[in-house]
Amino acid sequence: MKQGIIHVGLVCLMLINPFLFLAAEELQTNSIIYDLATIFRLADEESRQIRVSEAVLCAANEGVQQAKNALTPHLKVNISGSYMGNAVLMSRGFSTSGRTEVQYAGQAPQYIDNGVQPTPHWGNTFSFEASQVIYAGGALMAGIEMAKIGERMAELDVAQSRQEVRFMLAGYYLDLVKLQNQQEVIDRHLELTQRVLDQMRAREEAGVVLRNDLTRYELQLKQLELTKVRLTDAQSIIHHQLATALHRPSNQTIVPDTLSVNTALNQLEKAASEQLWQARAADSHLGIQQALAAEDLSAQKIKLARAGSIPTIAAVAKDELFGPFTNDLIPVNSNVNVWFVGIGMKYDLGSLWHNHRAIRKAKSEHIAAQERTELAREGVTNGVHAAYVSFLTAFTEVETQQKQVQLADENYALVEKRYNNDLALLTDLLDASSVKLQSEMALVNARIGLLYHFYQLQYTTHTL
Repeated sequence: MKQGIIHVGLVCLMLINPFLFLAAEELQTNSIIYDLATIFRLADEESRQIRVSEAVLCAANEGVQQAKNALTPHLKVNISGSYMGNAVLMSRGFSTSGRTEVQYAGQAPQYIDNGVQPTPHWGNTFSFEASQVIYAGGALMAGIEMAKIGERMAELDVAQSRQEVRFMLAGYYLDLVKLQNQQEVIDRHLELTQRVLDQMRAREEAGVVLRNDLTRYELQLKQLELTKVRLTDAQSIIHHQLATALHRPSNQTIVPDTLSVNTALNQLEKAASEQLWQARAADSHLGIQQALAAEDLSAQKIKLARAGSIPTIAAVAKDELFGPFTNDLIPVNSNVNVWFVGIGMKYDLGSLWHNHRAIRKAKSEHIAAQERTELAREGVTNGVHAAYVSFLTAFTEVETQQKQVQLADENYALVEKRYNNDLALLTDLLDASSVKLQSEMALVNARIGLLYHFYQLQYTTHTL
């Protein structure tokens, strides 16, 4: 009977205001729980910053294939048709009158009238040429290696973008968890303050509490309500930032998986030594790998510069069919086919006194690249040390704040008991409540700060 009454009531309520149920359903469908691993996976798929790096990597991949084309034969084909005008024979004085003496080998001199000569008008050309570089002083292989190094640097850029995006999103995610935990603290204090207010109103009616005391506690209640609004607005901002970064619908609310966050906090240990983190950074830090790649690139530039002082040898083969034959005084209306094969050498004599400057420049750049690698290692070592020390400090801060919360709870309970027995002033109760709120908020910040410093340590070693 009761269930039937409840069902009828629900139906009536839906008929009266169906929008309440639509809004509740929309809120439920637009809220989705993500753990940090899912956030990272979505970022790898959707982040525009990572997409840009991946597009650059695709271009670098094509660059390697393009560089390898230098090892394959170069083939050229030329096909053309043309219309030729009449050939005009003139004297050295540019006169078309008179005759010109023509001497052919093994024949007596002949005389041809100057002026327009009978000329075939339609011409054609077909040629095919193949060339293959046999030796270029190492320039071709150096070019291929430089393209491969460029590809490796592009891969490192993709990994670097992935680390940066993950660390940024981890910061958003932990801020969201912190704000939600702070809101829970505020909610508890709102309930506590409301309970105290209800007791004070009852005592006011009995004439035990002054109106002034009641007003002060009402002011504290309003301040807590304002803090809750600010926390809600801050969460809305971070929700929008996360949705934008992950290309989620703007009306979709991302809810952190607090269970996974608490599990991650409980699993944190101080046991991992700084030497272990330093070793991880030496193996995984992308800045060091990028510096090493730049060092390899500068070494290939030295080889390329030296190749400029070495002759280039290539094999060439060509076949050409053309007509008419116009290399005589009287054009011949026929096709001529000519082919040849051979080996050619090309050498820039100016490189004997010009190229040594380029070689010295390449060697200096290689030395600078080596120094930048060592500088990168030093920077990583200092960064890991600072992040590790901050990580240990965060442990101490959490332990300190936990003790402060314990003391603040004990203090508030004692002051509340004394106040209820008229042994303490309202100001004492307000101070105890304020200390309790501050200590609980500080503990929330310290716990999330500890996890943030752990992710910062992972980001510093590029193992996030």
